[in-house]
Amino acid sequence: MFDIRAIREAPDAFDAGWAKRGLEPMAAPILALDDRRRAAQTRLQTLQQRRNAASREVGQAKARGEDAAELMREVAGLKTDLRASEDEEREIAAALDTLLAALPNIPEDGVPAGVDETDNVEIRRWGTPRDFDFPPRQHFEIGEALGLMDFERAARLSGARFVVLSGALARLERALAAFMLDIHTRAFGYTEIDPPLLVRDRAAFGTGNLPKFADDLFRTTDDYWLIPTAEMALTNLVADEIVDEDALPLRFTAYTPCFRSEAGAAGKDTRGMIRQHQFTKVELVSIVHPDQSADEHERMTSCAEEVLKRLELPYRLMLLCAGDASFASRKTYDIEVWLPGQACYREISSCSNCGDFQARRMKARYRPAGERGTRFVHSLNGSGLAVGRTLVALLENYQQADGSVVLPEALRAYMEGRETIKPGGG
Repeated sequence: MFDIRAIREAPDAFDAGWAKRGLEPMAAPILALDDRRRAAQTRLQTLQQRRNAASREVGQAKARGEDAAELMREVAGLKTDLRASEDEEREIAAALDTLLAALPNIPEDGVPAGVDETDNVEIRRWGTPRDFDFPPRQHFEIGEALGLMDFERAARLSGARFVVLSGALARLERALAAFMLDIHTRAFGYTEIDPPLLVRDRAAFGTGNLPKFADDLFRTTDDYWLIPTAEMALTNLVADEIVDEDALPLRFTAYTPCFRSEAGAAGKDTRGMIRQHQFTKVELVSIVHPDQSADEHERMTSCAEEVLKRLELPYRLMLLCAGDASFASRKTYDIEVWLPGQACYREISSCSNCGDFQARRMKARYRPAGERGTRFVHSLNGSGLAVGRTLVALLENYQQADGSVVLPEALRAYMEGRETIKPGGG
């Protein structure tokens, strides 16, 4: 959501920001609705003032023994006009709120213009992709050959875009999550949270998932939403709260299942674990002072990168163009891990600085030291990492010619010292 006063003061700046995302100018229709609302508010105020004055005049006329019938008819008419004006003002205000709620955040200066991933900019690379002396296979080929990744049974249970992991691969997913949580809590000071997986409309609205992206979510029959990422729950921990300035920054992490309908993803990644309706992820969320959000964005991104470095998985860091960044983001980095089976880099983490965009929707504020007023916090979120995709990357990068998979040294303590996963080895 946006401060309408800011749009009044700099409409061209907002239009320029939306244009970077490939959107049409929106300031004019917003300000036209704002003018109508303000005019309706003025009419309402004028009618209220006249009704109050006329009511006093009725009392004064009666006190003087005069006929007040005409004034009483005017008061009755004013009451009718007031109800109509109140309805009009509410209708215009609702239309304005609906329009503002559907508009994405304004990109930060320095974010490149563009509409899709072809306009993203590579920032750096880490690690060297391994040279194979055999044709590398994709993760689902490896997992099925191990006998530990079953899409057919999952389809019988739930349909497409689900998987059943068993034995060592089920253990590996759990080990990866514990490994990531230990890094983020012990090395980087995040507080581990076990949040609800079901949230109400207000929480989904606060992070920007509603109303625009309702089709991307799963909804229960009693009006809960299954979280598409723990960001939705973690960010809303400060919704409707006023945080003391000295309590900032707040840093949260959580390992949760995530649920996405993948609306619009027909034909994309139909095989394997890359794009599923249910997956697990370790999420990072920061609630910070506005002056610190840019630095926190770099810090959060480096925390996610550290997981890949310790697992020795090659990756590259991409700055997303405005059109490819998420709805609530003002600046986003994607971390893309190398997948030799696909011979390309694929996203494994997305780290976004949302500025005060979500905070305004959530009414999340802080109280500056020594001041009576409050200001909006800034919120950031990132994957630290997508656990299933990390498992995919491990299988493909550490696969061996005999069908086995070597486990990276950093992970072996989480697998009871196990060094390899072999076909038939469970």
